[in-house]
Amino acid sequence: MTPEDRFPGPEHPDSGPRHQPDLDVLPYGTYYEPEPTGYAEAAYESETYSGYGGARWLEQHWPAGGHDPQAQAQHGQHGQQDHQAQAQAQAVQHGGHAPQAAHPGYEPTLPDMPSPAHGVEDPPTIELGPPLPEPGVPYHPYPAPAPNEPPGPLYVVGDVHGYLDELLAELRHQGLIDADGHWAAGRSRIWFLGDFTDRGPDGIGVIDLVMQLAAEAAAAGGYCRALMGNHELLFLGAAKYGDEPVQSTAGTASFLAAWRLNGGQQHDLDRLEAHHISWLSRLPAIGLEDGHLLLHSDTTAYLEYGDSIAAVNDAVHDLLADEGVDEWWDCFRRFTKRFAFRGDAGPMAVHELLDTYGGTRIVHGHSPIPYLTGAVHADDGQPPHIPGPYVYADDLAVAMDGGVTMEGRLLIARLPI
Repeated sequence: MTPEDRFPGPEHPDSGPRHQPDLDVLPYGTYYEPEPTGYAEAAYESETYSGYGGARWLEQHWPAGGHDPQAQAQHGQHGQQDHQAQAQAQAVQHGGHAPQAAHPGYEPTLPDMPSPAHGVEDPPTIELGPPLPEPGVPYHPYPAPAPNEPPGPLYVVGDVHGYLDELLAELRHQGLIDADGHWAAGRSRIWFLGDFTDRGPDGIGVIDLVMQLAAEAAAAGGYCRALMGNHELLFLGAAKYGDEPVQSTAGTASFLAAWRLNGGQQHDLDRLEAHHISWLSRLPAIGLEDGHLLLHSDTTAYLEYGDSIAAVNDAVHDLLADEGVDEWWDCFRRFTKRFAFRGDAGPMAVHELLDTYGGTRIVHGHSPIPYLTGAVHADDGQPPHIPGPYVYADDLAVAMDGGVTMEGRLLIARLPI
């Protein structure tokens, strides 16, 4: 298991019986770097980077699940100070405001993955619907696209994990929102690849923003859509089932315990409302756009839920609506598996999904690029350098989780790349 997704049981980070990759073989691929756009923070190195390796950094650098309460308390104090200072600096760079301090008594849930200590005020509830004009200002809706008009450009967004400020900054950088955080992309199409909450400071704020952009994009003739990630399943399960026991490979567990272990933030759970639950529960598990098969997880587990995109999405929705806690837990566990597309068998696993669901290339989140490539282990102790999305598995797979939770980047890319 990676520290990115941990829950009770001796889980394997691959995708089970299908095409198990050698965990010592890292994928050979290339980082994709978009052309500079003049954005001050986008002055990345001009060279691309190809990564290949075979060290046992997986076992060496993924910490065990044990916790030292005293060490956790000490780490929480220092982590709060360090992350708050970093967040304040980033907010100033992006032209925003420094986040407020966390409420008293708040502590990170994982000592090896410190949760950001800063919190934000609860944003107002954003209702679905077109953007409303200011009082006294005439409302001019965007014109609907002509019948034969081609669709707008296609973008994908990697895992956000509650990092609202970083998401806003990158959306502005790409010209997809304006300075006030409203849709500015016309008829563009955006797909979020899932994992809106956990570990970061404002998961509910991220969900509210995506719901807002979905309404505003529709009014502009474009759209903003999202996939269901394994953390959506975990978050919803924690809200629905709490401490109700489930059967895991290590004995009895619960959604709430697993959610906390995986960076769940209590203030997100406290702010979760009925319209959030309704929206999250209806997210699809798979999408297909312009030949790109869009998945959250780099796993073949989707094949266990149907042989078409509609069948998989219906199966997941039916499970969430009607099945019990053990079936929900099993679904979460299956979509938490990873690394099916790396190693010698990776291209075969990609082809199996493409042959079943369509498309010519898979675009996924879930597995942070630093773990996928081994860049998490830097000899100089510096944060991993993530120039952009990572293309691998014989150029058949694109990884979009830039590791924002581990000082990497929140990635947004225009397809195709």
